[in-house]
This record gives sequence, structure tokens and C-alpha cells, in this order.
Amino acid sequence: MDDYALVVNVDAAVVRGDEYLVIERSSEEDHAPGTLAFPGGKVEADVGADAVEETARREVREETGVEVGVVEYVTSGTFVADEGTDCLNVVARCEYESGEPEVREPEEIADAFWIGYEELLAHSDVPEYVAAYAEGVEESR
Repeated sequence: MDDYALVVNVDAAVVRGDEYLVIERSSEEDHAPGTLAFPGGKVEADVGADAVEETARREVREETGVEVGVVEYVTSGTFVADEGTDCLNVVARCEYESGEPEVREPEEIADAFWIGYEELLAHSDVPEYVAAYAEGVEESR
């Protein structure tokens, strides 16, 4: 069974008009410190039904204080994490509902803010995979 086990991660692309909610990863993070990303995290084992949607909502709320409404699947892919863990990453588009971004987990994120799509793609601290996710989200709108 372990040959098929994957850690499932959800990236929540929160959309408000023409803007996206992004976080700046803490310089203390092992993976991609200091880069911009969508809020997100791992699916917990006890989530049950609607695991992707619930994980997206929980992670956005925990990291930034923003509440989201409708959550829709955009894309997914597998990768091997820096320490060798096999992962499935799911990208979901989330409709903004309320709240203004604030840093709620400073050990994980250094900043949280809204940014326009074009500015996001042009930003020097956006990894290629995050830009690809943003393009997929934009195409799904």
C-alpha cells in the first residue's frame, strides 16, 4: 500500500475581482523560502467528504484570516518534495467572501496581500510553478 501513498497538498487561489491573494513564504520555511505562493497546506486525515474544499477554506483562514465561498478544482500534479516525499498538489480557485489579509502564522508566512494577475506573473519572487498555477486559474475563470 505504501507504494501508492501520497501527501496531498492544496493550493488555494483566492480571487477577488482582478486580484489574487498571495502569501510571501517565511524565510524560515524549508521549501521555497521568501517566494510568493497561494495560501495552502496538507489535507488532514480526518477531513472526510469535500477534503479539497475544506482544506482550502481552512488554510486560507488559518494563514490569512480571509474567508472564501465557492471552491472549484483547477488542476493537479505530482511532485517529489525536497526531502523525498511523494506529493499530489491540487490547485483550487476560491471565491473571495470576506476579510482582509493578515499574517496569522508568522512561522510559515512573512506577508499576505492582494496582487493583480499581470503583476503576479511579472514578480521576481514568483516560482515558475506558481505562475503556471495562476495561468491555469485565469483560464478557468
